[in-house]
Amino acid sequence: MENSNVSSYVKRSQKDYSLAFKLQVVNEVEKGLLNQDQAQRKYGIQGNSTILIWLRKHGSLDWSPKKKMGKPTSNKQIRELEKRIQRLEAEKEILNRAIDIADDMLSTDIRKKYVPLSQKASESQQGEEDTPSA
Repeated sequence: MENSNVSSYVKRSQKDYSLAFKLQVVNEVEKGLLNQDQAQRKYGIQGNSTILIWLRKHGSLDWSPKKKMGKPTSNKQIRELEKRIQRLEAEKEILNRAIDIADDMLSTDIRKKYVPLSQKASESQQGEEDTPSA
């Protein structure tokens, strides 16, 4: 005989829950009133992933699985990046030599002229931003 004081365990499937019920649970979880475990206990939802499925299907937030961190950079990638750094350093050296040659040929000092000009330009742009328009 069954004791009326003992609640019976009824296995349910997702189809047993109405759409309104699912939306209510999703709403409570998304508002932060309950977390998934609390909602599962409060409403007697049996499946561990049931609420997560509802959140992904009916929720307004992004409940998609997060990408896992990949393995550390491979040795091949490191070698490719080191080669790229070497190439960029070589290009930089070539450009610096070209500036030096141009300075010698034209009797100028491009680096000394360029830095103050760029500072003046940035200062004048800041001054324009600081002054209120009429």
